[in-house]
Amino acid sequence: MRGVSFSYGEEPFIEGLSASFPHGAVTSVVGPNGCGKSTLVKLVDGLLRPRVGEVFVDGVPTLSMKAKERARRVAVLAQASRPPAMTVEALVACGRYPYQSHQGRLSREDREHVEHALELAGIARFRDHELRRLSGGERQRAFIAMTLAQDTDLIVLDEPTTYLDIRACHETMELVRTLNRDHGKTIVMVIHDLDLALRYSDRLLVMERGRATCAGAVDEVLAAHAIEHAFGVTIQPHETKEGRAYTLFPAQG
Repeated sequence: MRGVSFSYGEEPFIEGLSASFPHGAVTSVVGPNGCGKSTLVKLVDGLLRPRVGEVFVDGVPTLSMKAKERARRVAVLAQASRPPAMTVEALVACGRYPYQSHQGRLSREDREHVEHALELAGIARFRDHELRRLSGGERQRAFIAMTLAQDTDLIVLDEPTTYLDIRACHETMELVRTLNRDHGKTIVMVIHDLDLALRYSDRLLVMERGRATCAGAVDEVLAAHAIEHAFGVTIQPHETKEGRAYTLFPAQG
């Protein structure tokens, strides 16, 4: 994102935002409510057009691409909403839309990608289940599988742990790490849970009032106290059997 500004009305909502998301990394975008995180996702997805500046994927301006071409480069999963009345397999097959002809039929290659996505997300056994009958964590895996069926190198997730219980949150984040480490996916997450962001990310982008205030490796951002400044918290890292964890306290004074 290079010098991006965007307004919903007369007042600028995002102004002069420049940010990059390196290949092969899991990058979490964090910041207080209303700072522009979800708007950033919509700008990447082409749902919104910058007033100033440009968004690039692999060096190509996203707005120079047609929708299907853009969807073959970046898969975007929006915030959780009411699940549609369909089976898991039918939902995952929706991820093949960018590759389908006007008839909308699945080719043999499409079906192979759907099967692979079901296996990667660990939900092949639920293929014939109605989405609405799944648990929150299982349902989120189905939606992630839909993005996997798009067969893109870049996946953008907007609040992937919303409404999930603690166990499902960590299972979803473990899936994200597996997709990154074992399958080479570059992942950008907008996430409100700071502990999850710190535990499962390689890099962080901190936003305040429509601007990027700090970006870098997790330890670099922590050392800069950018999260503490943005959220008014104190962060205390500590070691657990599962690895490093983080406790957040309200800032004193």
